[in-house]
Order: sequence, then structure tokens, then C-alpha cells
Amino acid sequence: MPTEGEPGSFIRATQLFTLSTAWGMQAWVTFIAGFVLFRSVSRHTFGLVQSKLFPFYFYTLLGCTFLNLAIFAAYHPRELLTFMETIQIALFFTCLILTAVNASWFSPATTKTMLKMQAVEREHGLGEEVGHSSQREAYQLLKEKDAKYQKLRQKFFTYHGLSSLLNLVCVICTGVNLACLALHLDSL
Repeated sequence: MPTEGEPGSFIRATQLFTLSTAWGMQAWVTFIAGFVLFRSVSRHTFGLVQSKLFPFYFYTLLGCTFLNLAIFAAYHPRELLTFMETIQIALFFTCLILTAVNASWFSPATTKTMLKMQAVEREHGLGEEVGHSSQREAYQLLKEKDAKYQKLRQKFFTYHGLSSLLNLVCVICTGVNLACLALHLDSL
């Protein structure tokens, strides 16, 4: 049942706060934190930090997106949606689904694969270098020599790439919704 009337100040502030929190978190994690860490810590430390950070990131984003979708849907009855409001609700829903997939499947699968890959690398004295690998040839040799490692590496990059793609779509969805909200601050 849609809520009648205009949203109050508390509801407006809640939506603005959760949407801007989601956007800021997405921008930081996607475009800043990973690059800084990659250039500052060893490969294995970077992977460990990401494996701890991503579940928190995805579940926080899931909560923010759910709350934004719920508020938006409550104050925008389906029968009265404009074209832009239909786009907005679809973007919230898309982000919700993609973040749920990342949180429940891609993040754990990527981490599990990464940990197995790191165990093989440790056996060969790899993984403690910082930034772009000065031991690129050693990784290439390991990949060519060890079929298990090659398979793990391929699986890791597939999961990581798909997770990154879903995350990027969510960044775009949240950015468009934030822009729409900014253009219509008077009406949520």
C-alpha cells in the first residue's frame, strides 16, 4: 500500500543519507581504496584485506539499497510513476539484485579461490611483493608448470571480473539515482 502525501523531513533525510552513503562507499571502495592498497601492501596482504572488506561493503550496500528502494516505492505508487521514476525504481531494484549476488555468491567464491591460489603461491615463495609484480616471470612459469594453479587463477579472474562488472553497474545505478534525487530534492 503506497504511503499518502509527501514524505516528511526525517524520511527525506534518511533517503538522502543512505543514498549518499552508498554512493560515497562505492566511489571509495571501487576507485580509491583498491588502487592505494595495491600499490602499498603485498599481494597476499591486499587479497586478505579485500576478502575482509568486500563482505562488509556488499552487505552495507545491500542494506542502503534496500532502504532506498523501500522509501522510494512507498512514496511513488506504481500507478502514478513517471518515466523517470520508473527508471529510478528499476535502477534501485537492479542494484539490489546485483549486490545480493555479489554478497552471497561472488565474494565468497572469489575469496575461497584466492586463498587456494595464495597457498600454491606461498609454496613457491611468491605473493610478498608490493604492487606490480617484479616476479611476473615466476608467476607465468608457475602458471605454465602447475595445471591446478592455472585453473585456480582462471577461476579467480573470472569471478573477480564478473564481481567487478556487477559492482560497476551498481555504481552507475546509484549515481544515476543520486543525480535524479539531486534534481528533485523537493519531492524525493
